[in-house]
This record gives sequence, structure tokens and C-alpha cells, in this order.
Amino acid sequence: MNDLKKEMSYHKKSFVGYMLWFRYAFLKFKPFTSLNKIFCNYLESPGTKAYSITEAKELFYKFKSVNITTVLTHGDLLTSEAGQRHKDILLDIARIIFPIFIIKTFFPKNGLFMLIELIK
Repeated sequence: MNDLKKEMSYHKKSFVGYMLWFRYAFLKFKPFTSLNKIFCNYLESPGTKAYSITEAKELFYKFKSVNITTVLTHGDLLTSEAGQRHKDILLDIARIIFPIFIIKTFFPKNGLFMLIELIK
């Protein structure tokens, strides 16, 4: 019998990642700051990691089957409260102009949550 294992990781190429990069790299005139550094310093706690789908597949290469899906979250769609350090006028403006329908329709694979199903 195959053993099914389920994992969740942060997806690097998500709208949350892009918004954090825009705020903490681009607007601070540091456009070459990597998404790795952005997630490490600004998403959750220091050292937080996020992976691309390719990187996640490489992490689990020994498994017989790796199925990865991404999910848009409330953070990607700006439909929930943000952490205290992210609250400011930029976030208020973004909530007004943010194209939720367009993101849900055309970019559903750019969600923050990467759900991984593995079979040994």
C-alpha cells in the first residue's frame, strides 16, 4: 500500500510575495532583492521560506508521486486584515484598486499556499 503524505508550503511566485517585494524592495529602491530574502524577512517570522513549484518538486524527488497545487488565499486577494507591520496608506489604496476578479480568473495558480501530496 502506498503511503500518502500531505504538506503545505509557501509558494514563492504568489501575489503575497509580489506585493511584499513591491513594498519592501521596489519602493525602497532595492529592485534586485530576491523573493527569498523578502519571504525570509517580511512574511511571517524571520527565516520563513517559500518555494517555487520546481524547487518543491526537487525537495521531494525521492517520492514516487508528487502532486502540487496552489491556492489563492485571503492574503493574495487582500480580503482580510494584514499584520500590524504591513498596515498603512499603501495597503488601504491597494484594497480599493485591487482587481480580485481578474486575479481569480486569470491567475489562480499564483496563490500563497502550495499544497503538496506525496506518495512514497
